[in-house]
Amino acid sequence: MTQLSVNVNKIATLRNSRGGSLPSVLKLSELILDSGAHGITVHPRSDERHITKQDVFELQEFLRTYNEKITKLGISKKEYNIEGEPSERFLDLVLKAKPDQATLVPVKPGEITSDHGFQFADPKTFSTLKPIVEAFRKEGIRVSLFMETDFTFYDQVVALGAERIELYTGPFAHAFDISEEKGKEIFTAYQRAAIEANKLGLAVNAGHDLDTNNLRVFAKLPYLKEVSIGHRLMAQSLVDGLETTVKSYLKVLSLGNETE
Repeated sequence: MTQLSVNVNKIATLRNSRGGSLPSVLKLSELILDSGAHGITVHPRSDERHITKQDVFELQEFLRTYNEKITKLGISKKEYNIEGEPSERFLDLVLKAKPDQATLVPVKPGEITSDHGFQFADPKTFSTLKPIVEAFRKEGIRVSLFMETDFTFYDQVVALGAERIELYTGPFAHAFDISEEKGKEIFTAYQRAAIEANKLGLAVNAGHDLDTNNLRVFAKLPYLKEVSIGHRLMAQSLVDGLETTVKSYLKVLSLGNETE
């Protein structure tokens, strides 16, 4: 089954809007995992507008103790995924937090959210990423790169030593919002990208504006290993509750696997 990693940035955003410790990122992360999610994702930005450096290390300790408890019960380990820009700040943070996966994402100053994948047409991209990917791999941290459906440069991902790509699904989700047919039309580009990535030995993750409606289509993506979902999942949880929402996402993902 495709893994669901829940991005808890929005929980931290709500907490930070008022100050203090409510809502608790740790307690709600526990509820998310207890509801069946396979992991927790965070994207700690340099301005700490949501996830803070303290959150990163508190989640590290929380997941360590949580996994100790569940592995004794024969339950598979839950994963920690940290997303961020290729920088010294992010490199230092990841090497100290030691997540299961580090997802490198291109970041533009002032952006609200990530809105594009890496562009390898600029040779500086490869040279910037190379030492960071090597440092993560040396510590046994799996590396994923945020990419678009243009698979022309997927060989560069392999050359860097990254094991996965995360497909930026914003264009698919926005097309699907207009109509399911438009979503299905653009979905073909994602199918081709996933097939080409698999040919190169890359595993496929995906994320950005996926929800229980468009996942009915996207969950059928060939070789889809993991989806990382935050904003729309949290928005739905305001109506349906967090536990119910996580379980509804898991159900849609399982149905997608059955129809492959």
